[in-house]
Amino acid sequence: MSITKKVTVLAVGLGLVTLSACGSSDGDGGSGGSGGGSRTVTLVSHNSWAVSKDVVAAFEKQSGYKLKVLEDGDAGQAVNKAILTKDNPQGDVFFGVDNTLLSRALDNGLFQPYEAKGSDLVLPEYRVDEDEHRVTPVDTGDVCVNYDKAWFDEHDLTPPKTFDDLIKPEYKDLLVVENASTSSPGLGFLLGTAAEYGDEGWQDYWKKLEANGVKVVDGWEQAYNEEFSGSAGGKEAKADRPLVVSYASSPPAEVIYADPKPDTAPTGVAEGTCFRQVEYAGLLSNAKNPEGGKALLDFLIGERFQEDMPLNMFVYPVREGARVPEEFVKFGPQAKDPRTMDPAEIADNRDQWVKSWTSLLLK
Repeated sequence: MSITKKVTVLAVGLGLVTLSACGSSDGDGGSGGSGGGSRTVTLVSHNSWAVSKDVVAAFEKQSGYKLKVLEDGDAGQAVNKAILTKDNPQGDVFFGVDNTLLSRALDNGLFQPYEAKGSDLVLPEYRVDEDEHRVTPVDTGDVCVNYDKAWFDEHDLTPPKTFDDLIKPEYKDLLVVENASTSSPGLGFLLGTAAEYGDEGWQDYWKKLEANGVKVVDGWEQAYNEEFSGSAGGKEAKADRPLVVSYASSPPAEVIYADPKPDTAPTGVAEGTCFRQVEYAGLLSNAKNPEGGKALLDFLIGERFQEDMPLNMFVYPVREGARVPEEFVKFGPQAKDPRTMDPAEIADNRDQWVKSWTSLLLK
């Protein structure tokens, strides 16, 4: 779900510190590093994983485990590979399966049960699988249409606010979206339209979008940084599409990474087009270091990691009381009424919806 340029995360070389198992007042503690077995715990994730070095150092010092991170492509690719290798997994914990793909992971037995310490502090709306505790919620974010404020000002046109707006003639040839079969935000946007118009109506909506000149590209990087006129990358590429499917946290990213920093975000969010995603982590079945994996899961929902995430992966924490950066509050607040969908409904319909979408849009 991260929207930033990939950040290379290196385990901090502090040596191996062996500590007895203990908790901590802010929930960063958990399964300790005492006992036998490997002193390295391996996290498998998509290629948008990012965390501050001092936070990695805190985990290693506190738990006694050295963290190794394997990044394995985009979210869909990483989940599929993890399923294929579940009998001999690449690591101990997988991070980055979201609610659009969760059922695929659970149905294929990707994770073993573990109730992470601090799970009671995860906000109730993000909890799932509470009978078996195969996954732990870690972060959340909204997939939404973003717009280029300057373009709309220059053309004296009001930016769209809703799904219905996007099919109006005044927005013809302005929107770029990602392929729902290859991209996490692309799939999130498809599910948002299904939540809005129902199983009987979403295909008609996409036919209207197609007639109104929607452009489909493979992934977020191309859509946002090459086709969208409002992003820093899009400006350099002389992009000509002022509407793009991205995230509600894209505007603060545009501010934070600008030099000099603007007083206001150059992009905005059409709040009536948002679909809420939640990302999870889980202890992999057949993990070689399950105790290290449990310690890592405890840490991922601890206060230290939860408050570090926003400015690294541009997502929101799921832990109750975790602080959100001022830039998020000012430039990228969460949607007040995002579209959502029960994971069971996603599981029942996702593959057929993607197949139908592909037939409609990728003829």
